[in-house]
Amino acid sequence: MSKRSHHRRITVAAVSAATALVLAGTLPVSAAQPRAADPVQRGLERLVHQDGYPAALAAATGRDGRTRAAAAGVADLRTGAKAPVDGQIRAASITKSFTAVAVLQLVGEGKVALDAPVETYLPRLLRGDGIDGRRITVRQLLQHTSGLPDYVQYMDDLVSNRHRYYRPRTLLDLALQHKAEFPPGTGWRYSSTDYLVAGLLIEQVTGRPVDEEITRRVIDRIGLRHTYFPAAGDQGIRDAHPHGYVSLKPGTPLLDVTEMDPSAAWAGGALIATPSDLNRFFGALLGGRLLKPAQLAQMRTTVAIPADAGYPKGTRFGLGLSSQPLSCGGLMWGHDGDFRGYAADSAATDDGRAATIAVTAEPGPTEQGRHNAAHLLDTALCE
Repeated sequence: MSKRSHHRRITVAAVSAATALVLAGTLPVSAAQPRAADPVQRGLERLVHQDGYPAALAAATGRDGRTRAAAAGVADLRTGAKAPVDGQIRAASITKSFTAVAVLQLVGEGKVALDAPVETYLPRLLRGDGIDGRRITVRQLLQHTSGLPDYVQYMDDLVSNRHRYYRPRTLLDLALQHKAEFPPGTGWRYSSTDYLVAGLLIEQVTGRPVDEEITRRVIDRIGLRHTYFPAAGDQGIRDAHPHGYVSLKPGTPLLDVTEMDPSAAWAGGALIATPSDLNRFFGALLGGRLLKPAQLAQMRTTVAIPADAGYPKGTRFGLGLSSQPLSCGGLMWGHDGDFRGYAADSAATDDGRAATIAVTAEPGPTEQGRHNAAHLLDTALCE
């Protein structure tokens, strides 16, 4: 749920089931057979065999618009069933890009001003030690420059409480009990509280639930058939999916946490999607199908982030969208996400390429494995 969070190292028993490596069979996902030399396929196999992930999934979209999807490993450690190609995953913080789009659409409609105080739309909501909604702007929420403490850091263990339903106000109160990280606009720190407030803002301005607005404004608008915002109490994953896992202690068997109430993530991380749908989302976003030019330009206006924030060199953050240099030149634009059981990296380029890499253990078997998964995103876009 929190971007580039630092997780403990955990070791995992080797996955005994055979690795599945197949391609989807219907357009727009290519039905061609995998090539042994394909670097993305090799990367997926390494994530399973060397880094210990139960499964790894990928979708890569070329400039021609065709998407090729692949999967390695098993969907279920208990049964050994093959990982489904282009299966649904918890998209985690990639949800923030969807939420930012909804807010920016409201900006384009003249209902929200980016540089207006949050107080304008949510009177008296943000008050605390160094926290004042009259000094925090909508832009600062979307860009993580608000200084709001990250409520995720103060939550009880999410694994033990994975079936608990959290109200948004309960999560916000966790954050408001703590001092601001810095005065608004004077620093940068990733905070899921920013997008909790953004979700509340969407609901206040539209008078409708945030899940309904994201569905109408984003998911349905570009035809994402395998993406949805879970309803309250919906703890499962609807369609074909690999199971998600965590380890409670180093050296212990992985615990299946596929069934989980996503309310702890809400507007900052509740979405469920397939890798190919995430490709379509970022491709449509950069292609101008979701935002007017002025709002897309604002979204892509980035700030530098601290060197110790745990991001690859050269990463900058816009409004719910980060940019990162590619090894083959140019930039990729996207977001990543970590939720208990799943982690994913997704991005697109201005010339029509897009890629998503997902793994099914979070916290992962090794810290290096998470870096390897993120690096494979660059490979998928550059190869």
